[in-house]
Amino acid sequence: MVAPYTAAPASAGDRADTFRVDQTRGTIMSTELTMLAWAIVLGLVHISIAAVLSVAGRGVGWAAGPRDGTPPPVGPLAARMSRASANFIETFAFFAAAVLAVMVAGKSSETTVLGAQIYFWARVAYIPAYAIAVPFLRTLVWAVSLIGLVMVLIGLFH
Repeated sequence: MVAPYTAAPASAGDRADTFRVDQTRGTIMSTELTMLAWAIVLGLVHISIAAVLSVAGRGVGWAAGPRDGTPPPVGPLAARMSRASANFIETFAFFAAAVLAVMVAGKSSETTVLGAQIYFWARVAYIPAYAIAVPFLRTLVWAVSLIGLVMVLIGLFH
């Protein structure tokens, strides 16, 4: 049995271990694009967590209604998860642009691959880090995600 994905370069000069070939479809997906796809899923997870906690705190009537006026307050966890979701959306646009620019420019490298992975996994860790409210932990995880983002950007200039 052959695995559905095998490592293969997209063109001469590309690193073989940064691309995956789907043998069932014959398409190529870079690690950076794979991380971007998973980051989209993570964004939906962020929105879902924030929405569920908001509805739990404010009630279905508020969620299904026109939401006119001042919204009822939510608990600290719901408020933190709403802020975490907003923060993800702020950084995601830069991450997506950086990954797409690297792909269009043909600048995939070990640095861009590692940077994309660091960004993604740090953003995964950001959810519980923000939820548990340990001083400085959320900020440290956020900083690590930015380091990953900068690593992807550096790839454009090398």
